[in-house]
Amino acid sequence: MSDGATLQRMALALAGVSAAPHFDRTAFKVKRIFVTLAADGLTANFRFSPDEQALKCTVLPEAFSPLPNAWGQQGWTLGVLSKLREDDLANALEVAWRHAQVVSRKKAARK
Repeated sequence: MSDGATLQRMALALAGVSAAPHFDRTAFKVKRIFVTLAADGLTANFRFSPDEQALKCTVLPEAFSPLPNAWGQQGWTLGVLSKLREDDLANALEVAWRHAQVVSRKKAARK
Protein backbone atom coordinates (compact mmCIF):
# COMPACT_ATOMS: atom_id res chain seq x y z
CA MET A 1 0.00 0.00 0.00
CA SER A 2 1.12 3.53 -0.74
CA ASP A 3 1.32 6.79 1.18
CA GLY A 4 2.16 10.45 0.63
CA ALA A 5 5.91 9.96 1.07
CA THR A 6 5.89 7.23 -1.57
CA LEU A 7 3.96 9.44 -3.99
CA GLN A 8 6.38 12.32 -3.42
CA ARG A 9 9.43 10.10 -3.99
CA MET A 10 7.98 8.55 -7.16
CA ALA A 11 6.68 11.83 -8.60
CA LEU A 12 9.98 13.63 -8.12
CA ALA A 13 11.82 10.73 -9.80
CA LEU A 14 10.01 11.46 -13.07
CA ALA A 15 11.93 13.64 -15.54
CA GLY A 16 11.49 17.39 -15.18
CA VAL A 17 9.18 17.28 -12.16
CA SER A 18 9.14 19.95 -9.49
CA ALA A 19 7.01 20.33 -6.37
CA ALA A 20 5.44 23.52 -5.04
CA PRO A 21 2.68 24.54 -2.63
CA HIS A 22 -0.76 24.71 -4.25
CA PHE A 23 -3.44 26.00 -1.88
CA ASP A 24 -3.55 23.41 0.94
CA ARG A 25 -1.82 20.75 -1.18
CA THR A 26 1.54 20.01 -2.75
CA ALA A 27 1.50 20.18 -6.55
CA PHE A 28 3.81 18.16 -8.74
CA LYS A 29 4.27 19.53 -12.23
CA VAL A 30 6.09 19.09 -15.47
CA LYS A 31 5.13 22.31 -17.29
CA ARG A 32 1.60 21.70 -15.93
CA ILE A 33 0.34 20.18 -12.69
CA PHE A 34 -0.25 16.45 -13.06
CA VAL A 35 -0.94 15.45 -9.45
CA THR A 36 -1.60 17.17 -6.15
CA LEU A 37 -1.06 15.60 -2.74
CA ALA A 38 -3.39 16.39 0.16
CA ALA A 39 -1.79 17.95 3.24
CA ASP A 40 -2.54 14.82 5.29
CA GLY A 41 -0.81 12.60 2.69
CA LEU A 42 -3.78 10.26 2.43
CA THR A 43 -5.17 11.21 -0.98
CA ALA A 44 -4.01 12.71 -4.25
CA ASN A 45 -5.74 14.24 -7.26
CA PHE A 46 -4.42 12.91 -10.58
CA ARG A 47 -4.77 14.62 -13.96
CA PHE A 48 -5.93 11.87 -16.34
CA SER A 49 -7.62 12.09 -19.70
CA PRO A 50 -11.35 11.34 -19.37
CA ASP A 51 -10.78 7.92 -21.01
CA GLU A 52 -7.96 7.04 -18.62
CA GLN A 53 -10.08 8.24 -15.70
CA ALA A 54 -12.90 5.91 -16.74
CA LEU A 55 -10.48 2.99 -17.02
CA LYS A 56 -8.83 3.63 -13.64
CA CYS A 57 -12.20 4.03 -11.90
CA THR A 58 -13.46 0.79 -13.46
CA VAL A 59 -10.37 -1.31 -12.73
CA LEU A 60 -9.67 0.06 -9.22
CA PRO A 61 -12.96 1.53 -7.96
CA GLU A 62 -11.85 1.30 -4.32
CA ALA A 63 -8.85 3.51 -5.09
CA PHE A 64 -10.01 5.95 -7.81
CA SER A 65 -13.08 8.14 -8.28
CA PRO A 66 -13.75 11.25 -10.40
CA LEU A 67 -13.66 14.54 -8.54
CA PRO A 68 -17.31 15.53 -8.02
CA ASN A 69 -17.26 18.77 -10.00
CA ALA A 70 -16.22 20.29 -13.34
CA TRP A 71 -12.61 19.30 -12.62
CA GLY A 72 -13.74 15.68 -12.48
CA GLN A 73 -15.41 16.03 -15.88
CA GLN A 74 -12.02 17.10 -17.26
CA GLY A 75 -10.37 13.91 -15.95
CA TRP A 76 -9.18 14.98 -12.49
CA THR A 77 -9.42 11.88 -10.32
CA LEU A 78 -9.20 11.31 -6.57
CA GLY A 79 -6.83 8.55 -5.54
CA VAL A 80 -6.90 6.99 -2.06
CA LEU A 81 -3.25 6.16 -1.55
CA SER A 82 -3.75 3.40 1.02
CA LYS A 83 -5.78 1.49 -1.58
CA LEU A 84 -3.00 1.61 -4.19
CA ARG A 85 -0.15 -0.86 -4.51
CA GLU A 86 3.13 0.84 -5.35
CA ASP A 87 3.03 -0.44 -8.94
CA ASP A 88 -0.50 0.97 -9.39
CA LEU A 89 0.67 4.31 -7.98
CA ALA A 90 3.72 4.36 -10.25
CA ASN A 91 1.50 3.66 -13.25
CA ALA A 92 -1.00 6.37 -12.28
CA LEU A 93 1.79 8.91 -11.83
CA GLU A 94 3.34 8.09 -15.19
CA VAL A 95 -0.01 8.26 -16.99
CA ALA A 96 -0.80 11.64 -15.39
CA TRP A 97 2.76 12.91 -16.07
CA ARG A 98 2.51 11.97 -19.76
CA HIS A 99 -0.98 13.48 -20.05
CA ALA A 100 0.20 16.80 -18.59
CA GLN A 101 2.96 16.97 -21.19
CA VAL A 102 0.54 16.30 -24.04
CA VAL A 103 -1.84 19.00 -22.78
CA SER A 104 1.07 21.47 -22.56
CA ARG A 105 2.15 20.74 -26.15
CA LYS A 106 -1.41 21.11 -27.47
CA LYS A 107 -1.87 24.45 -25.71
CA ALA A 108 1.48 25.71 -26.99
CA ALA A 109 0.60 24.70 -30.56
CA ARG A 110 -2.65 26.73 -30.42
CA LYS A 111 -0.77 29.93 -29.57
